[in-house]
Amino acid sequence: MTVSFVCRTESRLSREQLFDLARSIDAHMDSQADAGERAVAGVTTGLIGVGQEVTWRARHFGLPLRMTSRITAMDFPERFVDEQVRGPFKAFRHVHEFEATGNGSLMTDRVEFTAPFGPAGRIVERLVLRRYLERLIAERGLYLAGR
Repeated sequence: MTVSFVCRTESRLSREQLFDLARSIDAHMDSQADAGERAVAGVTTGLIGVGQEVTWRARHFGLPLRMTSRITAMDFPERFVDEQVRGPFKAFRHVHEFEATGNGSLMTDRVEFTAPFGPAGRIVERLVLRRYLERLIAERGLYLAGR
């Protein structure tokens, strides 16, 4: 079973600016500095594009983790999708959508994930991972939005 959630962030930045910040490896590392997230393989700096991969090394829940994601779809400046190709999840998909608004833009993050380890993983998804990832994505959105 897959867990999903949606996070929306308003910004005074244009959707084009916010789109590029959301796919910036450097901005991601800055926004996740508390977890020590570093790009260690693939695209490790600048903007990531469709078909490209990045491998992240981080520490979450006190555990060292590695995750490789690929940009599987991109339609500038409306939408792009990244999906885990190797890492701690059984499946992980993150859809980034951008709309122009009267004051700037709206970024919508749609995240779907499945933890490993069968029934035990499903319990962890619901009790811990969903809230943890929602907070992580919300904080990242606020960082990118410039708040």
